[in-house]
Amino acid sequence: MAVFNLTINGKKTKVDVEPDMPLLWVIRDFVGLKGTKYGCGMAMCGACTIHLNGQPVRSCQTPVSSVAKNAKITTVEGIGETQLHAIQQAWIEEQVPQCGYCQSGQIMSAVALLKSNPKPSDEDIDTAMSGNLCRCGTYDRIRKAIHRASDMVAAGNVGGGK
Repeated sequence: MAVFNLTINGKKTKVDVEPDMPLLWVIRDFVGLKGTKYGCGMAMCGACTIHLNGQPVRSCQTPVSSVAKNAKITTVEGIGETQLHAIQQAWIEEQVPQCGYCQSGQIMSAVALLKSNPKPSDEDIDTAMSGNLCRCGTYDRIRKAIHRASDMVAAGNVGGGK
């Protein structure tokens, strides 16, 4: 066991866990944030996507020991704490979720996409989202929601979140 000081959603937290424990389980079981989901455990489905220093990563395959001391971890709970992020609002308006299981990972990848490319094309969206699987097949609604969120941010109609 080892002690790790983490900053998750802007809050400092200390955990005493095995160094090889995946960040997913630290976030869910030791910090108590349940929005990040376990999907495949092999970093292939994207359900466990979080942001590490603003970049999307698969938390199921990221050992807690690999997270730098001053790293900033953002989970789905942290992107719209005071106001819905444009992506979250667009997800609601486009009625994206069906079963909803993959949605936190989808949202985290979409937020990272809009941060790096505020006006993505369909091809940009498909490329950025290709690592996130949706067993319900809502890909068209996901693409539509990302375009809507892009338009909302450009118009200043909703928050851009963290």
